[in-house]
Amino acid sequence: MNEVAAKRSAGRPRVFDRERALAIAMDLFWRHGYEGTSTAQLTAAMGIAAPSLYAAFGSKDQLYFEALALYQSQYGSFFSAALSAALPVKEAISTLLMGAARQYTGAEHAAGCMVATANIHSATDNAAIAEAARSARQTAQAAIQQRLELAIAAGELPAKSDSAALAAYISMVLQGMAVQAHDGAGLAALDKMAELAMLAWPELRATA
Repeated sequence: MNEVAAKRSAGRPRVFDRERALAIAMDLFWRHGYEGTSTAQLTAAMGIAAPSLYAAFGSKDQLYFEALALYQSQYGSFFSAALSAALPVKEAISTLLMGAARQYTGAEHAAGCMVATANIHSATDNAAIAEAARSARQTAQAAIQQRLELAIAAGELPAKSDSAALAAYISMVLQGMAVQAHDGAGLAALDKMAELAMLAWPELRATA
C-alpha cells in the first residue's frame, strides 16, 4: 500500500456494527437495569457519539426493547426447551429450574436474569420500560401454566389442581433464583434451591 492509500485507509471512519452495539447494550442493561444505565455509558461502551446511537436505534427506550428481545432469544432457550420437551411434567419443571440455575450463573455473561430482575420499581416516566419487563415475566408464567394445564388434561396432575397458583409458585422460585445469582450465589447454591423447590411437588399434588 502506498503512502496516499495508507492515509486514506487510516482516515476512514470505522463501520458501525449494529449487532455488536446491541449486544453491548444488552449487557449493560442486564447488569445495571434501564435506569442504572446512562446514555453516556452506552455510547462510551459502544465507542460512538449519542447522535449515532439515536440514528441506529431511535431512542434509549427502543434500544432497551431491542436488547430485551435479544436477551430472550439468546438466553431464554432453556426455558422454552424445558417446557416443550416430551417429558413428564415434574421432570420438565425440574429441568426448567436446573436450566435456570446454569443460565443465571454462567461465567460468560452477567449474573441473574435480565427479565426477572428488571424494573421492579421505576420512575413514572419509564412506565413503558417497566411494562415491557412485566409483560415478559407474565408471558413466561403463562407458558408455565399452559404446560401444567396440559399435564392436568393428560392425568399427570389431579383434575382439580390449581394451575395458576402452581405456575405462580414456579415463577416465584425462578425470580428468587435470579435475585440470588445477581447477589453472588453460585451454581451449587442455585441447584440446591431448585432441588428444595421440587420437594414441594408431591405436597402440591396431594393438596391440589
